[in-house]
Amino acid sequence: MKKLIGFLLSILVIYVIYYDLTVGTLPTSPAQKVDAKVEQVTPSSSLNSTTIPSFDAKVEPGDTVMSIVEHRINKSLPVSITELIEDFQTLNGGKSPEKIQIGLTYHFPDYSK
Repeated sequence: MKKLIGFLLSILVIYVIYYDLTVGTLPTSPAQKVDAKVEQVTPSSSLNSTTIPSFDAKVEPGDTVMSIVEHRINKSLPVSITELIEDFQTLNGGKSPEKIQIGLTYHFPDYSK
């Protein structure tokens, strides 16, 4: 009898794991459709005659605005994070640094000069 209960309990555990991995048990919002168009930021449309020195860089997985700028100048950030965010938004037409997308090219402020 103990073997039968153990077998049934094992089957129940396997089924619960299978159900959790395939269907899931947590409520989710409907999947959002991702637009397939890739938007490139062009210098003429986004610089708006600013005098902030900048460079273009393609965003790779794991990159942040701060890490890209620090990697470019090979030292820690010489300005405040708030100023970095404001400069990035100015160069990219108000685009938030938190919303950068992998694979796209953006303008980053160049603090090496």
